[in-house]
This record gives sequence, structure tokens and C-alpha cells, in this order.
Amino acid sequence: MLDLTSSLSVSLQCLNPPTQRDTPARRWRERLVFGQLMRASWRLMRVSQQKLEHTKAGQFFSSGHTNNWAVLVCTSRFWFNYRHVANTLSVYRSVKRLGIPDSHIVLMLADDMACNYRNPKPATVFSHKNMELNVYGDDVEVDYRGYEVTVENFLRVLTGRLPTSTPRSKRLLSDDRSNILIYLTGHGGNGFLKFQDSEEISNMELADAFEQMWQKRRYNELLFIIDTCQGASMYERFYSPNLMALASSQVGEDSLSHQPDLAIGVHLMDKYTFYLLEFLEEVHPASQANMNDLFKVCPQSQCVSTPGHRTDLFQRDPGSVLITDFFGSVRKVEITKDTIDLTSPLETPMQRSGSGDLQIESLTYVDQLPVAEIIHQKPKQKDWHPPDGFILGLWTLILLVFFKTYGIKHLKHIF
Repeated sequence: MLDLTSSLSVSLQCLNPPTQRDTPARRWRERLVFGQLMRASWRLMRVSQQKLEHTKAGQFFSSGHTNNWAVLVCTSRFWFNYRHVANTLSVYRSVKRLGIPDSHIVLMLADDMACNYRNPKPATVFSHKNMELNVYGDDVEVDYRGYEVTVENFLRVLTGRLPTSTPRSKRLLSDDRSNILIYLTGHGGNGFLKFQDSEEISNMELADAFEQMWQKRRYNELLFIIDTCQGASMYERFYSPNLMALASSQVGEDSLSHQPDLAIGVHLMDKYTFYLLEFLEEVHPASQANMNDLFKVCPQSQCVSTPGHRTDLFQRDPGSVLITDFFGSVRKVEITKDTIDLTSPLETPMQRSGSGDLQIESLTYVDQLPVAEIIHQKPKQKDWHPPDGFILGLWTLILLVFFKTYGIKHLKHIF
């Protein structure tokens, strides 16, 4: 840049020489100086453009990860905790839609709600009141189920200390270039999360497990999300680098359920996860949404509880961290020298049967429904059911009329 600046200053001096008569030599010198100015300005533009391109490339590669993993855990058993299974399966569906394959997802469900004898629609788990989005689907791969979901197994998955006989599908095979999403949901308190109503994991045990992962180079960056009562207490003890955490509630607050369903008899989801998934439905693999957008999900006016987040251990600015750095997947790139025409419309994949009829290729369950529309549409009209307390109020009215008319001496005729 010094030679460009000096040449510009010299050229400017030449444009203002001492007063002299207009001669051919002077006109030739002015043309020469003007040419030098044009060349210098063009070189300045090229340098600034190259710096801009390098800046964009630096932002593109700033994450430094080459693969993505997800560990999704539901820690609750029993039918009344239906919503916790629906929470986990909904997050599972979202990360698969954004590109993380089953081979890079460890799914842990403490109970099988789809096959529960109280389920009015077997082999299904719904996350919305209109019962159109079956998050259980037809290709869910549960890695740990039932009594396999324990504190010990969860910690072994994180730290990699599993028996040699453990199959690859039950292992977190991450490395120092892996971005990991860890999602937990269940019942918790100040500094602990319950597993199966029989044991619990403390915030210190979880913090030590993350430190072991860092020491063993098992992650590049880690995003921790927990939807439970007093969830913020679970990340208070974290001390490992490159770790970002979000929680559905602060210490001393409850994380509330959402969408009660009369047919199933339970709540379908928790508030925080519901609005989290509503946000994720607007995200696509090329989306530029960042973590600051995620922090705004489910404010207190919607969740009643106060969601919290922690970023002091994270080295990058959350505003530069894309949502797809954790919820998506890094795609393999194939370099080719062949010319590819991108202007022609893409053909819908079809198969032609022997009889000549066209058969459209079936889609996977994550693409079958326009979920963004389902979330905002009104529930279908169902059969009328009396509201809560209606029957009790009706009997009270009958008894009052009876006492008013006949008195208490005729009460024996009722019972």
C-alpha cells in the first residue's frame, strides 16, 4: 500500500505545477498523470476486493469443524411424561431434516410411548394438538431405550468409555473437529436432573464429563440445551472451553408443559421445546440464522419461565455462529471439471412400472408434511366433551334444587 500512496501523492503534485502556459508538453504530462491515477485507483480497488474475499472465506471456515453429532436424551418414564419423549423425537426429526444422519445421532428414550398400552393410537407419538405430525415416524432409530437410559450409560457415551462389545450405533465417535449438540429433557431441580425416577446426575458430574471430552479431544465446539425445571442450574458449574449452553428456566423456576390433549389425556410437549422447534422449522441448510436468534426463542411472555444461556466459555461471537453449525451437518464436496447446466428445471424423481404407469418416489417422513403450516393452523374440530368440572357442577345444581324443594329428610331416596 505504501507504493500506491506515494505514487498518488506524486501524481497529485504533478497536477498542480507552477503556473505556466498551455503547451503540448504540459497536455501530454496531464494525460500521463491521469493514466497513473486511473491505474493506482484500479489497484486499490483490487486490493480491497481481495481483502473482502479473504474476510468472507475466513468467516466461512471460522468454525473449524468437519462433522456434526447429536446426543438426544429423554430421561423420564411413565405415561404422564409423554411430552418428554415427544420433545426428544421432535428435536431428532429436526436435526435429521437439516442433514445429520442417524449414524451421527445417539438417541436415548427412557420409555416407549409409541407401544404403551394406554396410547389410543399405537405406534405413534404426536407433538401437536391436531395429531397430524407423527414424530415417531417409520425410520426412527432408538439407540438406548428403557432401562438402558441410565446416568452411567449417558456418561460413558460422552466420554467414550464403553465396552469393546458396544456396536458403533451406540457410540459417540466424535473427534477434535466435531461440533456436538446435546439435548436433555426430563424432571430436574437445583443442580440435578433425574433419570428414570430412580437416580440423578448432578451439574458437577456433567461438567466433569465435558472436561474429559475436551481433554480427550472429543469435540471442537459443544452446544448444550436442557428443558427441565431450574435448567440453568445445570450449566452453572461448566468450566470447559468452546462450550455454549441454553436452558428453559432459571434457578427457582418451573419449566411448564404445553398443549394438553383430551384424547391422549396428557400434555404433548413442553413450552420451551415447542417454540424452539417452531423456530427450527424456519431454518434450512443454507440459512444464515445465528445463535443470537436462537437466544430470543420463547421469551418469558410465552414460556412463563425465563430461558437462560451461557456464552462466556465459547470463543466465537454467538452472532457469527450459524444455527446449522450444530443442528445441521457439514456436506461432502465433490470437485468436477464437467460443465453442469443449472438453468434447466430439476426433474421430479419418478419410476416407471412395467405397465407404463408413473410412480412417484416416496418421501421420507421428515418431508411428508408442511410442518410450518401445521404449527400455525387451528386444531380440527373434535367430538364435544364436557369441560372440566361440568359434571360436578351439574350434580351440585341438582342437589340444591332437591333440597330447596323437598328438604333434607328425603335425601335417603337418592342414596
